[in-house]
Amino acid sequence: MISVTADSFRLAEAFSISRGTKTEAQVITVTVTRDGITGCGECVPYARYGETVESVRAQVEGLPATVDPGALQEMLPPGAARNAVDCALWDHAAKAAGRRAWQLADLPEPQALTTAYTLSLGTPEAMNAAAARHAARPLLKTKLGGGPEDVERIRAVRAGAPAARIIVDANEGWTPEQYATLAPEFVKLGVEMVEQPFPTGEDAALTDLDRVLPVCADESCHDRASLADLAGKYDMVNIKLDKTGGLTEALALRDAARADGFRIMVGCMVGSSLAMAPAVLVGQGAEIVDLDGPLLLAEDRDPPLTYEGAEVHPPAAALWG
Repeated sequence: MISVTADSFRLAEAFSISRGTKTEAQVITVTVTRDGITGCGECVPYARYGETVESVRAQVEGLPATVDPGALQEMLPPGAARNAVDCALWDHAAKAAGRRAWQLADLPEPQALTTAYTLSLGTPEAMNAAAARHAARPLLKTKLGGGPEDVERIRAVRAGAPAARIIVDANEGWTPEQYATLAPEFVKLGVEMVEQPFPTGEDAALTDLDRVLPVCADESCHDRASLADLAGKYDMVNIKLDKTGGLTEALALRDAARADGFRIMVGCMVGSSLAMAPAVLVGQGAEIVDLDGPLLLAEDRDPPLTYEGAEVHPPAAALWG
């Protein structure tokens, strides 16, 4: 049996990016029950990719109850619905076998990872205050809005957290001219990378730009089929299970991207610990890990992932896998 529910988790404070502001994480929870054993998975429908809670629910409910991991890859496209089902199947398989998911995937035992912490888009003054509150964290990710004020935002973040590493996320909000102007200034401020500066489909300009600030593909990279179009444009890819359609494709994408010379970032949508748990396996060995979703929540799953300072620990079996 496959069941699906829509759940929401309150955020600790409003979270803003260039596309809007949210106060809760709306997620889909999928459970797969067979032979008295239940596996669980979570996804976050994302409007940017044409997904809604209703459309994702319909995709899951349209699957046969007996769907297996191999058939799932053919029956659903990459995206949130396939992610939740795929991760639920991994969880079920681990419980049925009395082993951990990392063992079933023939992976080394996972270790704790240092995760970035995301600063919501705001005024330079607000972002300075947020950076100061989290100045002890080793890696801060800053949301940007486009335009000259982005430099002021990063100056404010740097002033608030002088010792932190900084990466930035433009969420498709820049033009090539803005990159040429902003990137050198960001490099002077110690910024290490920018995620998806240009809109998907309008990123050919990256081929001819002097990428003084390394560029990571986010919206332009979903699964292995994306890689062919990224060569020569991007230096890094951001792997999110809600884009790949689950752990199965995420692991395959990680290996293929490495083979093609890309550095690896593992990121997330704003979801609960259940959504982050399988991504911890993908994040092993990644250059940048951004699995801070539960840190932004006022409430979480029980049991949650364990966060100690800037580290996220592998999930307990009672949570997932």
